[in-house]
Amino acid sequence: MNYTLNNTTHNATSNRAPRKLAWRLVASTAVLALAASVAQTATAMPHGPGGGDMGGPPGMGMMGGRHGERLLDSVGASADQKAQIQKIMDSARADLKPLRDAARALHQQAQGLFTQPNVDANAVEAVRLQLSANHDLASKRMMQAMLDASRVLTPDQRKQMADKAGQARSMMQRHRAERESLSGSAPKP
Repeated sequence: MNYTLNNTTHNATSNRAPRKLAWRLVASTAVLALAASVAQTATAMPHGPGGGDMGGPPGMGMMGGRHGERLLDSVGASADQKAQIQKIMDSARADLKPLRDAARALHQQAQGLFTQPNVDANAVEAVRLQLSANHDLASKRMMQAMLDASRVLTPDQRKQMADKAGQARSMMQRHRAERESLSGSAPKP
């Protein structure tokens, strides 16, 4: 089959090999990009072990580092309360490390599956289920740590933490809205 383009006659079969290779490269790149995004999304624990709000009682988070210390200071936590909470959080971090390592290995496994010539949907689903179970275990352990820490604090201290978390959340939302209005991008829900 011949065709004419710009007054030049080309043989359609002579262009199939480069086109096929180009489409394979495009498809491979798309699959790798998808695999990377799946792996990145699946790896994410809620703000990672040891940081963020963790979805638990407002303001509790994993109370780690200087931020946690300042937060405890701001609600008038005693030295004994701080020491107890530090011990609880250190124990939780130690328990979460193997889960984080397992999640990394599962992500690498998922990436490997997506780089195969034929992607095995059943194998990918099995890894996804393992990642989901791993995430659930991490979530349960973080929630237990937050429950244990909440028992160390008084109801008033917990309320103060929740108020501070609400203020911080409002400020972050305001800053995000300002950045989005400056960049012209649509606000995210």
